[in-house]
Amino acid sequence: MTQHETLRRYGLFTSRAPRYTSYPTAPHFNAEIGPATMAGWLEQVPEGTTVSLYIHIPFCRRLCWFCAYRTQGTKTDAPLRAYLDMLKAELAMVANSLPAGVKLGRLHWGGGTPTILPATMITELAEEIDRFFSLSSSSEFSVEIDPTLIDAEKIAALGAADLSRVSIGIQDFDPHVQSAIGRIQSYEDTKWAVGALKDAGVKNLDLDILYGLPFQTADSLADTVSKTLLLSPDRIALYGYAHVPWAAKRQVLIPEDNLPDGPTRYALFHMASQLFNATGYDAVGIDHFARAGDSLLNASLNGTLRRNFQGYTDDQAEVLIGIGASSISRFPAGYTQNASGTGEYTAAIASGKLATKRGHAMTSDDALRAQLIEDLMCRFAIDCSDVAERVGVDQTKVESIAADLHRRYADVTKISSNTLTLSEPALSRLMAMNLDTYQTPSNRHSLAI
Repeated sequence: MTQHETLRRYGLFTSRAPRYTSYPTAPHFNAEIGPATMAGWLEQVPEGTTVSLYIHIPFCRRLCWFCAYRTQGTKTDAPLRAYLDMLKAELAMVANSLPAGVKLGRLHWGGGTPTILPATMITELAEEIDRFFSLSSSSEFSVEIDPTLIDAEKIAALGAADLSRVSIGIQDFDPHVQSAIGRIQSYEDTKWAVGALKDAGVKNLDLDILYGLPFQTADSLADTVSKTLLLSPDRIALYGYAHVPWAAKRQVLIPEDNLPDGPTRYALFHMASQLFNATGYDAVGIDHFARAGDSLLNASLNGTLRRNFQGYTDDQAEVLIGIGASSISRFPAGYTQNASGTGEYTAAIASGKLATKRGHAMTSDDALRAQLIEDLMCRFAIDCSDVAERVGVDQTKVESIAADLHRRYADVTKISSNTLTLSEPALSRLMAMNLDTYQTPSNRHSLAI
């Protein structure tokens, strides 16, 4: 049986599955988790703990049709000013609930479009964060950059705040594809932004590409890959476009008849992967590539790679605090999520309350399955004795789960020395679904490839 036939047999080309950036996934969070739970979990963080902080900026000047994130458009800066005031208020509330001595290991600004903020607001937000959290010399400050919404003044403000890593979404450089997804971004604009950021002292560059877009061909994607490599990124994310118009209404503007089918999506991914491998980028997980020496690749090689709401990460912090509308926090005890709409979020913060709207308290079974899923997607293996020790369960229970996975995926797995290994990483999301006890109808997810 060929590799293609094996993947088809297990349903890779037609199945849909969660991305598993958390377990349970966010659709299964419940309203029983509110501000009191969030405050309690913050207070339980041990003194001196190193935490990570995520700041969500949901505003955009343009609403790209392919995007499925919680964003809203604005032509003026007025909503930005009001929202920034709420971020500052929430930061103060969170900091007041944390014990003394908490350190900040990672800081990430996402969106939306963080670089929609004027330079003065970028400085104001960075200084406010610094009031409550100190970034050490080994900490990382990263920001998602839109090349069409960045200028020298904003870059200078970010540089003054010790920006160390940037993430730029390319998606595809082909004008026909860009027009079909509502995102016009020239190679020249992207090249200028990359050069200006590097000149400002930013040392680490991450670039994102999407495969599976309308009108995308092997030739157009190869051209995008070629131009991406000219920008000399440290990391590249090769994501599959998630077409979920029932969840992201703007995606109805994308011509479905011109979307590639499952086998074509896989062929596009495989082709781009080979180009990255041939030019010195090694695979990390199922959809990332990195050059030798990069910390994400190092984590993949030494077994410390993890998953969080931004995807693959080498961040080892057990606590991730989300600030802003719709942002998600992770604690050892569970997850919390702020109100998604900026109106509801603003009303909560303005009333002096945390904006936690829902979440999930982890059970012992959740902790086990979360670890198994993370191991499958990060290491493509399950070491039964290691998982049992880390989670605190009887090893025979883990062995039973691994044996069941082996029976279901006998052609692509093997068990040796109490370790299950997967030979086809592309199937890891489907295998993870077999571990998921909170499953939703499969037609609510994006394609697994």
